[in-house]
Amino acid sequence: MERKKVTVPHLWQMKREGKKITKINLHDYPTAVLADRAGIDIVMTGDSIGMVVLGYENTIPVTMAEMIHHAKAVVRGAKHCLVVCDMPFMSYQTSVDEAVRNAGRILKETGVDAVKLEGGADIKDKVKAMVGAGIPVMGHIGLLPQRVSLVGKYRVQGKDAAAARLILEDALALEEAGAFCIVLESVTAEAAKMITARLKIPTLGAGSGPYLDGQSLNLYDILGLSLGVVPRFAKKYLNLVEEVPRVLGEYKKDVEEGRFPAEEHYFRMDEKEMKKLIGKMIRKKRGSGPT
Repeated sequence: MERKKVTVPHLWQMKREGKKITKINLHDYPTAVLADRAGIDIVMTGDSIGMVVLGYENTIPVTMAEMIHHAKAVVRGAKHCLVVCDMPFMSYQTSVDEAVRNAGRILKETGVDAVKLEGGADIKDKVKAMVGAGIPVMGHIGLLPQRVSLVGKYRVQGKDAAAARLILEDALALEEAGAFCIVLESVTAEAAKMITARLKIPTLGAGSGPYLDGQSLNLYDILGLSLGVVPRFAKKYLNLVEEVPRVLGEYKKDVEEGRFPAEEHYFRMDEKEMKKLIGKMIRKKRGSGPT
């Protein structure tokens, strides 16, 4: 039976039925194809691309052009997943009009199903305007990587009652504004559980415990391919940081010692054609001598 395209109403139904939602952040066509084959529900081109792919120290330098370029590739690979694109830093913070314009540009130029932006009650007006323009919006509260310069470092959110209450208020504000789903990053499990129970829309955890409607991880962390700081909450299923250099080292040694390419890795000319070639070369050489 052919898998159906995941939609926003499908995610809402999963929450009502208690089915867990899976979300993976990835950034190119091949990994999007593989995530699609694996049955992942949501794939997202996240601004974490700045750190895991482009070599930036954080997500701040990532541009609209970079997000759009990679999101287009992901859309070409993910035929059944719901595809989301992060709105990068300063693409929505300045005004409601610019936020809607940039969100619309992302949808038009990439073909993604939705955009994601960081913030709570402070961006409620922008989320409402986007949704009013027909743009599906995924929220992101708790730890906000785009604001790391304000807090100095990545910190766990919702550690006390007052802080947890503020996160809940952000979640309720986003739901009221029309967000279809919210990511809770680095929020205490207890606060995330309370928020999930209060919301009608799904919650996805990124280091926020097991009590949410689904989970979100970065593919590079899952594969053990992240070269920088790996979040504590990221489960590593492979260790490609060690495996890839080992394989490349084998390739280098095979080339240096003549084991690659072997017979099965290249092509040969038909023997008759080879004789013709040699014959032509000999005749040409004879004809080029002094007259």
